Amino acid sequence: MTLSLLFQHIVNALSLGSLYALIAIGYTMVYGILRLINFAHGDVFMLGAYVAFYGITLVSLPWWAALLVSIAFTALFGIGLERVAYKPLRDSPRISIMISAIGASFLLESLAVLIFGGRPKGVPVPDVLSKVIHFGSVSMITISLIIPLFTFALLGVLVWIVNKTKTGMAMRAVSTDIEAARLMAVDVNKVVSFTFGIGSLLAAFGGIMWSFKYPQLNPLMGMMPGLKCFIAAVIGGIGSIGGAVMGGFLLGIIEIMIVAFLPTLSGYRDAFAFILLIVVLLVKPTGLLGKRQAEKV
Repeated sequence: MTLSLLFQHIVNALSLGSLYALIAIGYTMVYGILRLINFAHGDVFMLGAYVAFYGITLVSLPWWAALLVSIAFTALFGIGLERVAYKPLRDSPRISIMISAIGASFLLESLAVLIFGGRPKGVPVPDVLSKVIHFGSVSMITISLIIPLFTFALLGVLVWIVNKTKTGMAMRAVSTDIEAARLMAVDVNKVVSFTFGIGSLLAAFGGIMWSFKYPQLNPLMGMMPGLKCFIAAVIGGIGSIGGAVMGGFLLGIIEIMIVAFLPTLSGYRDAFAFILLIVVLLVKPTGLLGKRQAEKV
């Protein structure tokens, strides 16, 4: 393999890893606050892509305006989903809220098939994102470079919110001990809603960028990326934002490099994600950056 081809694979790996990291953060934030795996998160990813698609094709919005409308709508949708499907069960046994999350996922997928249709749709990719850039002998599409840049910018804003604002302090307090946070006059409902909103916003952005990079939509498009990003969050240490980012990039790099160096195994790239999950859980069950926590009952 030539050096130029290796560099091209590295850029593609960073691009895919950035998308995984964005979606994995949504899983890890919700788990950090509520100890809940939001199984509907991959379907929120799908919804964001569809809203942007119809904003471009039906309303004729510029792609950047459709992106803003989509992430705003999806953030509000995520807040509404938490209020309807999860909040009434917050004090119920864990199994009840987990079943509600699984039910919400199947409901969103079925509604998407009903509303959007089961036939895949081609996504019009903006010219600015589909240009081919040449760096010497290396050629790559603009979207592969833009995705990591946007991802790091969004991660920087998120880290600033969590570590430097009162809302972030409240999130960290609720994550540590929700009952103690209530006693300290923290509005837990607002913190949880904000967390779901941020997670859904990042998932929507990831879905839109995914649809531009792989320009085809279908109602089940969030299923496998959702599972992989959950795996990335667990590998990195679910509950840790840094762990989710590390897990996302690690998973993206492994997938791309398997295709690059072992093309005969490219059909098994999804299986390697699950193999990696099993190995990490056997060696370090808390994940790479995770910390052991006492289970709440």
